[in-house]
Amino acid sequence: MSRNGAGERTRPTMADVARELGVAKITVSRALSDHATVKESTRKLIRETAERMGYRLNVSARNLRQQRTRTIAVVIEMAPSHDRLMSEPYPLSLLGGIMQELTAAGQNMVLTTIDLFAEHPPSTDGVILLGQGVHDDAAAAVEAMGLPYVVWGAAHGPPERIVVGSDNRAGGRLAADYLSGRGRRQLLFLGDTQHGEVEDRSSGFADGLAGRDGEIVAQLACAFTVAAARETVTHVIEQGTSFDGIFCANDAIAMGAIDALVAHGRSVPADVSVVGFDDSPGASIFSPKLTSVRQDWALGGVLLAQKVLDLVGGRAVESHMMPVQLVARES
Repeated sequence: MSRNGAGERTRPTMADVARELGVAKITVSRALSDHATVKESTRKLIRETAERMGYRLNVSARNLRQQRTRTIAVVIEMAPSHDRLMSEPYPLSLLGGIMQELTAAGQNMVLTTIDLFAEHPPSTDGVILLGQGVHDDAAAAVEAMGLPYVVWGAAHGPPERIVVGSDNRAGGRLAADYLSGRGRRQLLFLGDTQHGEVEDRSSGFADGLAGRDGEIVAQLACAFTVAAARETVTHVIEQGTSFDGIFCANDAIAMGAIDALVAHGRSVPADVSVVGFDDSPGASIFSPKLTSVRQDWALGGVLLAQKVLDLVGGRAVESHMMPVQLVARES
């Protein structure tokens, strides 16, 4: 076992096993999950080394492969906070689709967060991860467990990773079309592009503006909350930046942006047009009613459940990107 700075023993990690053998961590992960791309002799060596080093998660995953638990873990990447609650439409709409499909298949569901899952992994046959995390770190942590898993998000990881998500690039292009069609020329993008989905929305937005008169005058990192957007847009206004359109990475950001605009005497949409993403339930009752790119969370949940069960059953599975549509309202 490795030791920390105080000399205390810590459990070995997958990285420790990889260093011991001089191989890549992904090779260890694939070997522990019996991936067909790893030779049997290599799988045997890695399993034996991991067991000798006391790599606990390998033993757990191997036992689960021998005897099914009929349980799927649903791991939520987002950290709950005062500004961003677990009771938001995301992830509840995804969870509804997942629960519907798992229940129909006679499967149990364990709901947890990424931090708890990494520290105290439950006994499950497979994992559904909702959200990849900054720089894909949550997906990497789940992959290290060596269990079959699928991810809600963007297809930014290794090619063998199974991802269900929306066509975020297409959503960005739709937002660009909408704002350009309304004569908006100086545009802001609000969202944290360290998240793969937001990066794709931003890239699609830029692609959609290519060859048009409009330009992105500022791309601003912003958390997925009303409060963060309100603060960000207030700062932009006080700096004197000129803009007449905003594309926001989710609806909460769009609502916070509108709050800040109204508070500073800007009319929406007369002075500034705003487009959100998700078409959350609040979009149609917000004032002004929010124009947003719709993604089908409920269907996404069903697809996530179907694909993880197929993986557990040893069946061939492919990633799936769902189409999106822009719902034009008042903003």
